[in-house]
Amino acid sequence: MTLLHTMAAFIVALGVLIVVHEYGHYVVARLCGVKVLRFSVGFGRPLVTWRRGRDRTEWVIAAIPFGGYVKMLDEREAPVAPHEAVRAFNRQGVLKRLLIVAAGPAFNFLFAIAVYAGLYMVGVPEARPVLAEPPAATLARAAGVHAGDRVRAVDGRPIATWQELRWQVLQAALQREPLQIELINARDQISTVTLDLSGYAPEEVESDVLERIGLRLYRPALAPVLGQVMAGSAAERAGLKVGDRVTHIDGRPIATWNDLVREVRRRPGQPARLRIARGELSLALQVTPEEVAANGERIGRIGAAPEIPPDHAQRIFVQVRHGPLDSVRHAIAKTWEISVFSLRMLGKMLLGEVSWKNLSGPVTIADFAGQSAQLGWMPYLTFLALISISLGVLNLLPIPPLDGGHLMFYVVEVLKGSPASDRAIEFGQRVGIALLLVLMAFAFYNDLTRLFAG
Repeated sequence: MTLLHTMAAFIVALGVLIVVHEYGHYVVARLCGVKVLRFSVGFGRPLVTWRRGRDRTEWVIAAIPFGGYVKMLDEREAPVAPHEAVRAFNRQGVLKRLLIVAAGPAFNFLFAIAVYAGLYMVGVPEARPVLAEPPAATLARAAGVHAGDRVRAVDGRPIATWQELRWQVLQAALQREPLQIELINARDQISTVTLDLSGYAPEEVESDVLERIGLRLYRPALAPVLGQVMAGSAAERAGLKVGDRVTHIDGRPIATWNDLVREVRRRPGQPARLRIARGELSLALQVTPEEVAANGERIGRIGAAPEIPPDHAQRIFVQVRHGPLDSVRHAIAKTWEISVFSLRMLGKMLLGEVSWKNLSGPVTIADFAGQSAQLGWMPYLTFLALISISLGVLNLLPIPPLDGGHLMFYVVEVLKGSPASDRAIEFGQRVGIALLLVLMAFAFYNDLTRLFAG
């Protein structure tokens, strides 16, 4: 994956989410009769400018893409002609102002719902929740989980995919609650096991929770044949192609895909000699696995996926598809669950129960944007929905100058019957800006730590 691909995926993601958020403010402002002077994607020097609409609103794409804004007619910012005063933002009733400000985060949530609903209607291939043999000295091994067991339900809630299982376990780990898991084995025998997560340290949620407690995805033995080579990956740079069969690494015979993965993981940043069978040809290639961080250690990755025979695919994957109404219902539920989980994480960070390492900045987000785009349009859209939810939640926090800070002042105005004092607003702005700078510093520090120290 090249830096250019990562940056392109990141800029597109930023552009889409900024437009969604600011368009919410714009649409509701227009519906409330407020004149919009400028709609800007980005800050700083305008790169592209045009005017459109009855009000000749100025539409701008600016040089610094980290944000955007909608500038409305407002007597507090510039003189307003008497005949247009009625269309000024500051002249609107408190409920209209509240709706205009809340529309930005609301559109972020609506965008996520639309993406998830669309994916559910198209159909999303996901892994079945079939378990591999848990490692020794893990909660899953102690509870009696065995290879081939399929998860039917968690705490009475039906589970159809591995992602649903991961989500339920992650939430229980964060709350340090016991989990009741209903299993069905290869002989169709049903059993129930309990995983006691009361001793799980919440600060470890940044690692792979399922791996730590011993719940591993079952993977049938696959031949070491490449079914996919990621664009810009170490495998592509080495000259590997779809259909290649890896027979040896540094002279060691490779019989299965797991053998290949194990040998690659052991060589982060170290050149490895591959013997490849390509049709009738036997080739020698050299590949240098990329260094990546996983569960607190450095491992190698070449950016390739195995060839999966059709019969294996039916055993491993399930197509998750719903009708239009069910898709919207599932999308709303998913958006709500992610939003609540994000708030819980923030709350536990503030209380010191969860590490601030979980806070990510633009570098990490750009990395995930590039990786998801490399995997295809479905993972990329899922990434956009997730970041859109995070943006909506962040903007609703009662911190000036975020949307939530303005909403807080409007709620105070509704309760006391008059606007908050200029002094209170100014003090809130200063405290809010200081708090945001601290959050940004933590996020950048975490980004740099992940980038240079893993």
